[in-house]
Amino acid sequence: MARVIGNFSLLGFVDGITATAIVVSSLIFGLLSFYHARKLKAQLLSIAGLVMIFIGCFWLGPTSDFIVLGITGHNMSPQIVYGWLSYMMIAPATTCGFYLGSELMIPAKKKIITIFYLILGIIFEILIWTMPLDVFIFNEIQEGDLIDSGLNRLSPAFWLIIFFMISVLVFLIIGFAIKAIQATGDLRKKFAFLSLGFTMFFICGTTDSLFLIGIFLAIWRIGMVTSPMWMYLGLKTK
Repeated sequence: MARVIGNFSLLGFVDGITATAIVVSSLIFGLLSFYHARKLKAQLLSIAGLVMIFIGCFWLGPTSDFIVLGITGHNMSPQIVYGWLSYMMIAPATTCGFYLGSELMIPAKKKIITIFYLILGIIFEILIWTMPLDVFIFNEIQEGDLIDSGLNRLSPAFWLIIFFMISVLVFLIIGFAIKAIQATGDLRKKFAFLSLGFTMFFICGTTDSLFLIGIFLAIWRIGMVTSPMWMYLGLKTK
């Protein structure tokens, strides 16, 4: 695809702008969470802030390549750095996310759940840092596009990601939705917001990673931009 906006093709520009918007949105609501958590001494809001920031970091790869391509006219090199930037926050994100979910839904089991996902996250990190060429797959880059990568489906890292996303669906999305149905008043609204926040992440994350959706990428990523906002509203304390 020919370059139409500076150093970018239309797809490359949309890819970079939407990825950057996700990172910025996550950082803003993460820092807001830290601010209110410190003022109100609300620990869970601090954990939620970490979750928002870590999840936003999943789009550091395209955001960084967007900046590099815009400044230099060339994609970042080596490409393996793109993969590390995109996936290096998996362990902290899953650990904090499932600590948050277990604390709100089954606090008696939070230690077991948190340690379980921490161990799986560490295994994932070991795989991407020690065997990156076996984990990451990079597609051919068209002129003006950003780097396009995925995970090798023969790698255990791919199946760990699948397991993490299924866990998000069952434990955080459906779990919070059930809590919302069972609760009343303001508590119902908070659980609904949390479920919606993780739903936006689940839909965008799986669509972004598993499907080639071209210019329609913007639609899913705009939804992802709202994900940290819903998480923030779900845990914000008056």
